[in-house]
Amino acid sequence: ELFEEVNKDREEHGKKPFSDDSDKKPPKEKETVVSTTDLESGVFHKGEHKKCFAYEAHTACDKHNFILGVHITPGNVHDSVAFDPLYDELCEYYPEHQTVVADSAYKTPWICKRIFESGRTLATCYTRPKTKKNGHPWWTYVYDEYFDDVICPEYRDGYREYKSRTYFCKNCPTRAQCTENAKCEKTVLRHVWQDFVEMAEHVRRMTVYRELYRLRKEKIERVFADAKEKHGMRYTQYRGLAQVTNWVKLKFAAMNLKKLATWKWNDSHPV
Repeated sequence: ELFEEVNKDREEHGKKPFSDDSDKKPPKEKETVVSTTDLESGVFHKGEHKKCFAYEAHTACDKHNFILGVHITPGNVHDSVAFDPLYDELCEYYPEHQTVVADSAYKTPWICKRIFESGRTLATCYTRPKTKKNGHPWWTYVYDEYFDDVICPEYRDGYREYKSRTYFCKNCPTRAQCTENAKCEKTVLRHVWQDFVEMAEHVRRMTVYRELYRLRKEKIERVFADAKEKHGMRYTQYRGLAQVTNWVKLKFAAMNLKKLATWKWNDSHPV
């Protein structure tokens, strides 16, 4: 879908579309670290965690902490890659949901596009931009939607394009803060689905969605904490993706039943 939209955008700007010759190219060789005891696991390394072979449980819950769905992947699969199968399951069994609260790993152009186009809202957090050290701040490069240009922070009334002109930037007093390109060119990349990411940024500033995101630590993070501390899910006792998937789903089903039993007991035995 992205390939088709990129070509459509190139044609609208008078550029030659890319040819779909990906099948003709030989696959690139890639060196992968593989476990000798569980070939389906993957190397997990996040934050201060030590590197280890593991599986990840990509999980969704409702506002009452009932687990709605889970998708198990090797530990080296990014959260955004595992989003589609989990979201498909949620849309199939819980089509009434209106808001998806997720952390910054899910704030990608494709995920933002898919959620907003399905008529739902993505509530996420702030993501620190990755920009050049001691360079111009990211927000000084202003995108002009009308002219489809990016405005340079040094010359706001000058030439506006995604790729600057050499003669224009060569003698710029702040060129070192902008680019070190030998041709004195600055290239600004803007994703074709960036509008959906900006929609997520706009939603993030709304009070109602800020409050929803604050509840995330009390909802899905509590699910993970209970699973690890009370149900032995910090480490798996099984090998193989199928076995681990069955084990995790049984654990989560037990957690849901336990919560439901607690609710029913409290309803029938009011304090």
